Amino acid sequence: MKSKNPAVRWLYEYGVITLGCALYALSFNWFFQPNNISMGGFTGVAQIVNRFISVLPVGVTSILLNVPLFYLGVRKQGVKLLISSLYAMSMGSLMIDGLAAVYTFGPMEPMLASIYGGVLLGVSMGLMLTVGATTGGTELAARLLKYKLRSLSIGRLCLAIDVTVICLYAMTFHSVNNALYGIVAMYISSLAMDTVVYGSINAKIAYIISNRSSEVAARLLEMDLGITLLNGRGGYSGDEKQVVLCAFKRSQIAVIKASVTAIDPNAFIIVCEAHEVLGEGFGEYTPDSL
Repeated sequence: MKSKNPAVRWLYEYGVITLGCALYALSFNWFFQPNNISMGGFTGVAQIVNRFISVLPVGVTSILLNVPLFYLGVRKQGVKLLISSLYAMSMGSLMIDGLAAVYTFGPMEPMLASIYGGVLLGVSMGLMLTVGATTGGTELAARLLKYKLRSLSIGRLCLAIDVTVICLYAMTFHSVNNALYGIVAMYISSLAMDTVVYGSINAKIAYIISNRSSEVAARLLEMDLGITLLNGRGGYSGDEKQVVLCAFKRSQIAVIKASVTAIDPNAFIIVCEAHEVLGEGFGEYTPDSL
């Protein structure tokens, strides 16, 4: 949300964080906790540490592990990250305990729990990341790693960290089956997270090859679409051709195909997925972009 009113923007951001915390608490209490499926993250690391050093409680250890990450996060993104993430951590913990006190969910088929728990967890994490907040742990670590590993999505980074923790958890507690279910849940979670974080800026690219390329280009310009004309040569005929390159929103694909084929029914149209498009009418690059 790009409101110029700071109060409206603040209410929106913290409303999204609160919704994300509610979904996080629901996924934990409904799908993960009753079925003993590991969520990975720093909680899993804290459980492993507690196994060998029993005097260190899981909760305290998890907080201590987050301290250096929050320090690095503040240096990279400022105090706003610290405040919003502390709010997310506190609200998430309160909601988990509050929901558990009100209602106790029973166990279910572990695979169903992994699938639906992964979706709900990924959506909750993705929502918080879109407004610059995390619950600490895996998400914050992945956000910091993103500065160095630009080619990997935030979901993939979270998946790599979580799977590593889950594997260590399985070796420590000899709980292979639950670890395998946890890996399934984390994989689905990474897909859901990427969909929330990047889905709104996904676009498509069309390469249009036509003998009436000038008319096609003029029609696309009338539709307020940006185009680029590329020089090409037919591989079989050797004829010079102009290739019309056009990036557009997903919702525009049907009208573009209809418009092009109305001008030239024999036009050759190649439509490709564009993971991210930056520029006028699409997203904007910032150093903190996910």
